[in-house]
Amino acid sequence: MPAVTTRQAPISIRRLRRAELRVHTVALARFLIGKIVVRELCGARLSGRIVETEAYPPRDPAAHHFRGPTPRNRSMFLGRGYAYVYFSYGNHFMLNVSAEAPAIGGGILIRALEPLEGIEQMERHRKTTRLLDLARGPGRLASALRIDRSLDGTDLCAPGPLWLGAITRPRRLAPALLLGKSKRIGITRAAQRLLRFYQRGSPFVSGPRSLRS
Repeated sequence: MPAVTTRQAPISIRRLRRAELRVHTVALARFLIGKIVVRELCGARLSGRIVETEAYPPRDPAAHHFRGPTPRNRSMFLGRGYAYVYFSYGNHFMLNVSAEAPAIGGGILIRALEPLEGIEQMERHRKTTRLLDLARGPGRLASALRIDRSLDGTDLCAPGPLWLGAITRPRRLAPALLLGKSKRIGITRAAQRLLRFYQRGSPFVSGPRSLRS
């Protein structure tokens, strides 16, 4: 099991270019494991490494885009690399990344992060000092990073309050990621499809132990 992240100085993160984003939802969901979500706040930068995603490809009956665009889900039809943020069960917000060509619905739920920067501020947002619980699960993640509907439609490949990145380091030093996959969590339609991806061995992955080994 990898070491748990500790507080550290700002790290070097470059913004992902849209051309780097993999074509098709499932490929992009796999590609995003190990990439970085960056949240820019006034006077602070919060970031975390993506360790868990769920893919919701075109024609998926479990997806919000299944019946076509609406005022609520229109961000899923903008093309690859835009934020789709929705409020779930009157409880918490969830961050998704749009994943297909313009006018085609597709999305990736970002389910969990390994906190990297701004950990003390995340702790204040979440009212806990338990590192493993700061962003393990999509609701906790959004709370830790102060993500809400005001960020819906944000271009995640452009300068702004929320973006996707990758840590800049020599290729020879990049650690190998062991990718796991399983059925998605908390859905009833198309529930057996293996469209959830996660970093094996990461203590920051959410869900029952049987789905994160």
